[in-house]
Amino acid sequence: MTLPADYQSGAGASSPIAGSVLPIRAAEELLQTLTGVVSVRIAVDGSNGSIDAVHVLTTDEVPPKQTVRNVESALMAHFGLRVDHRKVSVATTQDGARNAMRQWMDTQASSATPGSAQRRLYFEDVEVRRSRTRGVTCRVTLRKGESSYVGEAEGMEHDRAWIDLAAQATMSAIARSEGDLALALYGVKLVEAFDRTFVFVGVTARIGRDSVLLTGSCEVRESAETSSALAVLDATNRWMAHVR
Repeated sequence: MTLPADYQSGAGASSPIAGSVLPIRAAEELLQTLTGVVSVRIAVDGSNGSIDAVHVLTTDEVPPKQTVRNVESALMAHFGLRVDHRKVSVATTQDGARNAMRQWMDTQASSATPGSAQRRLYFEDVEVRRSRTRGVTCRVTLRKGESSYVGEAEGMEHDRAWIDLAAQATMSAIARSEGDLALALYGVKLVEAFDRTFVFVGVTARIGRDSVLLTGSCEVRESAETSSALAVLDATNRWMAHVR
């Protein structure tokens, strides 16, 4: 989330801590007035006070993409703040699952506190192989406790093949370790920001009839496929720690 254009650093400037630049409670109350919105939680990074994410629970009255645009417009109009649409996650709900989704969103808002949730799965290894007959095969190994879980994905060679397949293989390994969790890969992107390259992933998680979009990212350092696997774990580990 970017600061207003008239924000000045130095003496007398507003603190960058969330709640002084952006009054969190007022912003949540504002967003709760939007059509179809049931509940809003703005998650804050406990280490530096920046905005981590905006979690919105809605009815099916307004499409999720329109809700994201409504959130962006409301924050810009009332607070002069521009929020990246990728930081806004929208889950739709029916009355029967509303309480469960609210509980999940409460844990998301509080999980910015360091140590509030423990990792479930750890990355061990990724291997990419090329074959004339099978195209590209990616194999990801994850560890939970003393056990290792392997997932594989195959596909044709293209510009994003390695990061896509690494994310798919990681999801496969998660399924092997967790069994009945309703998780699905939504998308994978390479993002250029701050003179660095990041892998950004979206994973959908289901609770009853409702779904929520989990997001994760990792800077590309060793390899793009390693960062892709780590980005999937960044998106899913915290959520799995709360639903188990």
